Amino acid sequence: MDTTLQDPLVGQVLDGRYRVDARIAVGGMATVYRALDTRLDRVLALKVMHPTLAADGSFVERFIREAKSVARLAHPNVVQVFDQGTDGSYVYLAMEYIAGCTLRDVLRERGALQPRAALDILEPVLAALGAAHRAGFVHRDMKPENVLIGDDGRVKVADFGLVRSVDTQTSTTGAVLGTVSYLAPEQIEQGTADPRVDVYACGVVLYEMLTGGKPHSGDTPAQVLYKHIHEDVPPPSALVPGLPYELDELVASATARTPDVRPQDAAALLGQVLQARAGLSAAQLDALPPQALSAGHDIAEDRTSVIPRSLTVPRPLPVNEDEEEPAPGGVRHTTRLGAPPEPPRRTLQRPRRGLLTLVAAVLVVFGVGAGVWYINSGQFTKVPPVLSRTEAQAKDRLHAAGLDVKQVKHAYSDTVDRGTVISSDPAPGARIRDHDSVTLTVSLGPETVNVPNVKGQSLARARARLKADGLEPGMVTREFSEDVARGQVIGTNPQPGTKQHAGAAIALVVSKGSPVDVPDVTGDDPDSARQELEDAGLKVKIATERVNSEFDKGKVARQTPGDGSRAAEGDTVTLTLSKGPEMVEVPDVVGSNVDDARKELEDAGFKVEEDRGLLGLFGDTVEKQSVEGGDRAPKGSTITITIR
Repeated sequence: MDTTLQDPLVGQVLDGRYRVDARIAVGGMATVYRALDTRLDRVLALKVMHPTLAADGSFVERFIREAKSVARLAHPNVVQVFDQGTDGSYVYLAMEYIAGCTLRDVLRERGALQPRAALDILEPVLAALGAAHRAGFVHRDMKPENVLIGDDGRVKVADFGLVRSVDTQTSTTGAVLGTVSYLAPEQIEQGTADPRVDVYACGVVLYEMLTGGKPHSGDTPAQVLYKHIHEDVPPPSALVPGLPYELDELVASATARTPDVRPQDAAALLGQVLQARAGLSAAQLDALPPQALSAGHDIAEDRTSVIPRSLTVPRPLPVNEDEEEPAPGGVRHTTRLGAPPEPPRRTLQRPRRGLLTLVAAVLVVFGVGAGVWYINSGQFTKVPPVLSRTEAQAKDRLHAAGLDVKQVKHAYSDTVDRGTVISSDPAPGARIRDHDSVTLTVSLGPETVNVPNVKGQSLARARARLKADGLEPGMVTREFSEDVARGQVIGTNPQPGTKQHAGAAIALVVSKGSPVDVPDVTGDDPDSARQELEDAGLKVKIATERVNSEFDKGKVARQTPGDGSRAAEGDTVTLTLSKGPEMVEVPDVVGSNVDDARKELEDAGFKVEEDRGLLGLFGDTVEKQSVEGGDRAPKGSTITITIR
């Protein structure tokens, strides 16, 4: 059954501008619609807060914060926000419309993805979150539903409805905001969040893309929350044998239960992902996944929820189900979350270790000395993972593995923090001889570039200059200018001479030329109106539609932009012609009280004048009317009533 037919907003126009055409999705806080901006004639997504929440000031404030936060990001992998407003009880955001599907749709249809596809989706997600983190914001609700995949292959992060400044207290009295399957342990236990909670959620999303299932499941949200706190996310290869250990390392790094062990933000995790991809062969990246491993999909677990704090605050757990007191000694290490936790799972060993054991057994069966095999293999080791660790930490880890550091190189990096390792040669996981040497490349941080002065240059030349200097042309806005010619650059943001990271986007302000006052041509015939506007340096377009107006048929009924507006030379003014006044039947008010007569005529769309004369100064009854009742007259015209 098409539930959109029952949605009261479908078919309505919000704020006199946004025509709601269809419902796209319903979430815990808002409903998303496909809509048409009738002013700019473009399709967009309209996110409307549930009216029941619009009465809550904190939710409205969070909703508005999303618009402001995302508008500041201006990143190609973040869904753009165009407008925010209210219409009665409806609070809405007008956003970029992405024709396509969500990552959740892909996972439901295909299950586990090939490693290449998973990384192709994860990298732009981390780029978007990295921009948010560097701008000082945390998403707090990363999940497959909020990853949009366009029909053109673009990947964008949506729904910054829970976004919050990094330095803002994020605890919530009595509740935690988020989606249970992707909450980091510190969100559950303390209700606080920094960029590392987004890193944790991305690790869970990567696990889900590689295996087709979530790492933690349970019959209730409380059981899932319990596992996030007390159990590590298992390696994906435990469910999908043959997955490279580099992917296991990525998931383990991102989903470490201790926040300090995780990459500090999405940009740091992106550096690890790029390094891991570089170490994988084409065969490993394109390995076909098994069938979806999830036994089912609980949509309720994917919905952003307000989780009662009672499900997240630790409570004493008795030694057995019959006892209500703690074990002797009074130490309580476990937590009851609304339902008894499941029995601990046995540790899953890596398939690689089991394979080595099998090979050793086969060698023994065929009479080959297992001791010889062990001695030969013992001469080699694997380079441990050292990416995103400090130089000192990397050296300690290599020395502990029996390896030396041959050389330390340095390079600029936009994604890896200054002083931490970008790469190693040989790469992590490579098989080398004991006591061999490894070369480390350590980040110098982002390379900085001075913003050039491009004032007075054409937009094309200014963009080329920015690219030549290692910067990216950013958003272009246009302003009137008396001293800078139309089409030339007025200035940049940041200003010339400002130091920026290499690759940073620089906004450009381009001149619209000197402003032109738009003359009023309403009521004129089209030819004279066109001549007057063209004499003012403007172009003219005649709209195909015609409207009723007070002006005669064929005259200009309205113009856009209107009288008093300012436009740039060469801008277009659209003229809408009149169909003539709308004819309306005149009510019969003879014999009526003057006040009742006036109201009835005005309600019908007429203006009213009174004619009292000397005899009607003290009267209050209508004796006659200028247009007889039942006749038709132009709407908005004046009806004179004679009072006696």
